[in-house]
Amino acid sequence: MSDFQLLINGRLVDGDASMDVINPATEQVFAVAPRASKAQLNEAVAAAKAAFPGWAATPIAERKAALGAIAGVIQANAAELARLLTQEQGKPIGDATMEVYGASAFFGYFTSLDLPVKVLDDSPARLVEVHRKPLGVIGAMVPWNFPLILLAAKVPAALLAGNTIVLKPAPTTPLSTLRLAALIKDLLPPGVLNVIADAGDLGAEMTRHPDIRKISFTGSTETGKKVMAGAAEALKRITLELGGNDAGIVLADNDPKTVAPKLFAGAFQNSGQVCIAMKRLYVHDSIYDAVCEELATLADAAVVGDGLEQGTQLGPLQNKMQYDKVMGLIADAKKHGTVIAGGEAPEGKGYFIRPTIVRDITDGTRLVDEEQFGPVLPVIRFSDDQDAVDRANASPYGLGGSIWSSDLVKAHALADRMDAGTVWINKHLELAPNIPFGGAKFSGLGTELGEEGLAEFTQLKVINMAR
Repeated sequence: MSDFQLLINGRLVDGDASMDVINPATEQVFAVAPRASKAQLNEAVAAAKAAFPGWAATPIAERKAALGAIAGVIQANAAELARLLTQEQGKPIGDATMEVYGASAFFGYFTSLDLPVKVLDDSPARLVEVHRKPLGVIGAMVPWNFPLILLAAKVPAALLAGNTIVLKPAPTTPLSTLRLAALIKDLLPPGVLNVIADAGDLGAEMTRHPDIRKISFTGSTETGKKVMAGAAEALKRITLELGGNDAGIVLADNDPKTVAPKLFAGAFQNSGQVCIAMKRLYVHDSIYDAVCEELATLADAAVVGDGLEQGTQLGPLQNKMQYDKVMGLIADAKKHGTVIAGGEAPEGKGYFIRPTIVRDITDGTRLVDEEQFGPVLPVIRFSDDQDAVDRANASPYGLGGSIWSSDLVKAHALADRMDAGTVWINKHLELAPNIPFGGAKFSGLGTELGEEGLAEFTQLKVINMAR
């Protein structure tokens, strides 16, 4: 498979170079992707800049119609896109299919929104209106864990607001994005959406580019800091959805057998490669042993394998760098805690790690304090509910968290004390296109999704007229 191309100014073009794409389940090259040069990035930005006035002037009803058409094309090609996604990312085909349909739903959601003029004052003395205007060219950068759903958290909102876009997928998962671009290229005027792929060398160029007015980035905190520094040169807007170390807090009133499957799902979806996955679990002392036992049973029973194989529940880590990082964290955790499930990599090819449960571990160890972004869960004992919240809040991250209890009043009060962008009660990982999403502290700046996320792709403009 080498029939992938960049989308620049409405045309599918070859990259000035190429790069191999590896299937993480086999460690084998299965496709060749185009690799854009800096000149091609500049060409894409110039195309987006030229297309901006016309797209900004396009009636919002027509922009909505384009988003609806894109949603339909995604659905119609779900099987092809899902297979590509599994091959390049590793996730089970069922999960990939859900991601594709989720991306379609996100595009569809934004057709329901508007950007009305808000009247603040309509008096004999004055008329004050608040308008929302597009910013210009948006640079969108998407990571490798959810290539399609995360582009769908950026692209439809930016387009609906009247912006044009240069979109860059992650170097290790470019194919589903490039294929989507080819499928929808005729649904938008030339230059409105441009898609390039790189080997990790064009992100800084996008961030510093003088004609890009906003960067929307999802990725690691360390890279987010570099994006913020680069964007400062041109005082461009940024939205940063960064790393997380989400804590789940399980109170004493839970039934271990009932709660454990929900905790396992919240921690191990996509083999733990989710920014808002539960990455550390605080369990009350009275049920600690029982919860650990149930989690270990679930981990031992999980089917790990190639995402294209029927029955696979958890796929591989997406790339060798992440695999090595997680194996290093497991090795360190064995020095500080007790591994009661997993802890080893299966023999053979592929970046596979069995789901791993580590008990008798405490704050201050690498596995608890760092973001593992893999299928390893530390389970930490506590005896005082507020102490558990304080320990959860001690992290520099603040993306998400969850409280688990049958006492909803108590759970709500504790959730209100958690320092995170999203706190769930008796669930974890739930996202919806109409619910704003963003992090606190080192987990990011700004908001995506919902009306709040749409507003971030606009310039607020006040017209204040005397009468």
